[in-house]
Amino acid sequence: MQGLAVAMKDADPVIARAKAERRRYRRVRVDLPGRLFMPADGREARCTIVDLSPGGAAIRCELAPEAGTAVVAYVDGFGRFEGVVARPGGTAAFGVAFHCTPAKRERTAEQLTLYLNKALVDESVLRRHERSSQKGFAKFTRADGQIVQCEVMDISVGGVSLKTDVRPPIGEFVLIAQIAGRIARHHEQGVGIEFVGREGQAAEPPQHLSLVR
Repeated sequence: MQGLAVAMKDADPVIARAKAERRRYRRVRVDLPGRLFMPADGREARCTIVDLSPGGAAIRCELAPEAGTAVVAYVDGFGRFEGVVARPGGTAAFGVAFHCTPAKRERTAEQLTLYLNKALVDESVLRRHERSSQKGFAKFTRADGQIVQCEVMDISVGGVSLKTDVRPPIGEFVLIAQIAGRIARHHEQGVGIEFVGREGQAAEPPQHLSLVR
């Protein structure tokens, strides 16, 4: 039993790193114009990026490439990404896995953090690290419809820390700037909200939640 306990303790840092990577590369729902290019046959078309992460994207386009097709996506405001179709979508959006350097992934994570920050507090200051300490006033909507005014303390692709006297129970779903999330923790100054992304999240927020305006 003691050996098992030691082994579990040794595994804790590995598990923590894996969870951090999932949070970092969680896809963010977006609605961005772009262009899709297929080098093999030279075809090109306008497209819409419907979700985006440093590791991939879901794209809606009149072209319907098959799985394994090499593509180049130009995403408005984010730049150029090379990748391969990982999940064909037929008439729906299809998935693309990016082939990016670590530096490019870090840069994309920063850009996504800025994108979320602007959505929450309409700020445009880009920080050269994953989490932004840019403060700004925001609001979130609780499951019962209550709108809570708050202050953004820091934000990342995976979630946001808010300064507020209102502390909903852990696990409650909320909406902040039309982004779904759930209360992940309480701290001395308020709450931490984890954004509900596609990866590693099976639950959906309750349908009766109204959008934050």
